[in-house]
Amino acid sequence: MTDCPRTPPESHTPHTPAEKPLDSSIRHTTDNAVSWITLDRPEVMNALTRDQRERVIELLAAASAAPAVRAVVITATGRGFCAGADLRGGPAAGERVPGDVARTIRLGAQRLIAAVLDCEKPVIAAVNGTAAGIGAHLAFACDLVIAAEPARFIEVFVRRGLVPDGGGAYLLPRLVGPQRAKELMFFGDALSAADAERIGLVNKVVPPGELEKTARAWAERLAAGPTRALALTKQLVNASLDTDRAAAFAAEAGAQEINMTTADADEGVASFVERRAPRFRGR
Repeated sequence: MTDCPRTPPESHTPHTPAEKPLDSSIRHTTDNAVSWITLDRPEVMNALTRDQRERVIELLAAASAAPAVRAVVITATGRGFCAGADLRGGPAAGERVPGDVARTIRLGAQRLIAAVLDCEKPVIAAVNGTAAGIGAHLAFACDLVIAAEPARFIEVFVRRGLVPDGGGAYLLPRLVGPQRAKELMFFGDALSAADAERIGLVNKVVPPGELEKTARAWAERLAAGPTRALALTKQLVNASLDTDRAAAFAAEAGAQEINMTTADADEGVASFVERRAPRFRGR
């Protein structure tokens, strides 16, 4: 038994045309309509470089655009899910000018989190180990979070005298409420997988050897579902805490109008009338 999921097998289905050759530090396969994105720098607990970040953003955009992809899993190798941003090689404090930091955050960490939130396919985080800083926020931005028992989540910014970035102050209050979010961010204590599940940051905790199996089962179940309906549902839920009731109700009605034009909606109604299981095609 290992403390991380095995790397998913090579695809049994053709990769999408948008897919590029595998990055040496980001593994990617498409298997049974699921896009697997695996961070693979275990020697630094998958601290995220700029190139890795851009590759993940690119793969999420490709998943949105590819009809053959109907769900996404983000996971990692080794003991860490993601230890945060790899800050080596950045400009020294004396070399920065006003605006550099805000621009870096806006075009970097915030773009990554937005790419997860805006992906038109459901995204599962399979958290194999420590998720700290932007690594924790990468997991929390996903639609569903499965964690191995040894996983830990750390709002590490306060330990470095920093303000949380990567959408942390946006995500956490919406997931656990403002008081609990402040506790996590003010103290920076490590949160166990079990405690993260207890307060609602994690959907399910499993033994390390079952992480990949559980993520695969959930992802393939999502991939067999009505893909456009799931995308519209994701948009409604993500926007619900940023709008008033009138706007939320209007968005719901609009989503229903759009979804009723899909083949899967027709199939869902037909399967109900015919008293059989639906066969959704993601269209």
